[in-house]
Amino acid sequence: MELTISQAQQQVDEWIKTYGVRYFSELTNMVLLTEEVGELARIVARTYGEQSFKESDRQKNLADEMADVLWVLICLANQTGTDLTEAFARNIEKKTQRDSGRHINNPKLR
Repeated sequence: MELTISQAQQQVDEWIKTYGVRYFSELTNMVLLTEEVGELARIVARTYGEQSFKESDRQKNLADEMADVLWVLICLANQTGTDLTEAFARNIEKKTQRDSGRHINNPKLR
């Protein structure tokens, strides 16, 4: 199933209004985002880094952790009136202008 960023923002908003009662405060969601990024980092560290899995980590799923991060980020965008499609397009343009030759000319990346 393909889903645009805008559709994802709408689905999260509908879910919150139907099942979540209301959005948590922006501050709470920022803390939750940090928590979710930490859970994602833990799985990445154990999957691709030198750390070994604890038994409690074994049932964790990388894709699910990424989706948790995306969910809370979308919540923050919705509550602050941020159109992520527009913001992402501006961000790509900014990076392209700023870094168009930077990485291509970096000998460390070859």
